Amino acid sequence: MTSVTLPVDASDPGEPVGVRIGELSRRVGVSAELLRAWERRYQLLQPARSPKGYRLYTAQDELRIRAMQDQLARGLSAAEAARVARGAAPAEPAYPISTPPGAPPSAETDAAMRHYRALQRALDAYDDTDAQRVFDTMLRELSLTTALRDVVMPYLAELGNRWEAGTIDVAQEHFASNLLRGRLAGLALGWGQGVGPRAVIACPKGELHDLPLMVFGIVLNRCGWRVTFLGNNTPVSDLDSAVHYLEPQVVVLSATTSEPFEADLDGLRSLASRVPVVLAGLGATPDVVAATGATALLGDPVTEAINLPVPRQSVAAGAGS
Repeated sequence: MTSVTLPVDASDPGEPVGVRIGELSRRVGVSAELLRAWERRYQLLQPARSPKGYRLYTAQDELRIRAMQDQLARGLSAAEAARVARGAAPAEPAYPISTPPGAPPSAETDAAMRHYRALQRALDAYDDTDAQRVFDTMLRELSLTTALRDVVMPYLAELGNRWEAGTIDVAQEHFASNLLRGRLAGLALGWGQGVGPRAVIACPKGELHDLPLMVFGIVLNRCGWRVTFLGNNTPVSDLDSAVHYLEPQVVVLSATTSEPFEADLDGLRSLASRVPVVLAGLGATPDVVAATGATALLGDPVTEAINLPVPRQSVAAGAGS
């Protein structure tokens, strides 16, 4: 995070000028929880620590928040709004429904959009029965890869954007995420069985968003891989036993920000010296990838799973077994 030097308050020479997050929350009308999420995920805020250890926010932080609120009101996603508020150009949506630029929408694309909207309506209404029906119909009418790439992934991205923008609450986000987790778990049944190459997939310590990784694993399994899923919040140091026991051809770690990777660069470098390591998600920045000796997956989870190659050395080792 960028270091900020604040002017000293003359009334208390030990304390720089600034406000704590509760006061900042009151001024801008955004919950402290949401402000912390914007700071963590988008580096929107640049607080300083006072000599007494308090995180203090400046007028510049308040201006960035108000700029982000303006961009959210214009319809930008949270990620795009934060980039604009920081002075960067807007980015493309994380997982748009995939129609080539300039091409007319295909029948399958139209169907994907229809299922997307129906799923959103059902989940917004806490309607478990209708959401399950929509999911079942979607799997009947679309290929699995289309359903995951063009319905589930865009929905998850939008769900996160809406939560961060404050247009849905925690209860709605948890209901939708848990219902989708159950359906993805059903699609993942048996993904560790078979005779293909093995991938160990996990989210590092501090990363809780593992649904995109589940999508990746489901498609990877359909491409002939055996998948061992360790879930979220997995310390890199604790991967050693799984790697030693399973001898996977690849370890895939996913994070939505770079912080979980940066917290254990040494551990990632050590792991990458023993087994091919692939970093995925927005946290797989060029600096992190270069510092760890890993490779990166930068596209959507479905496409990246389809295109993931088996490392040569692993193929050679398996051929003699």
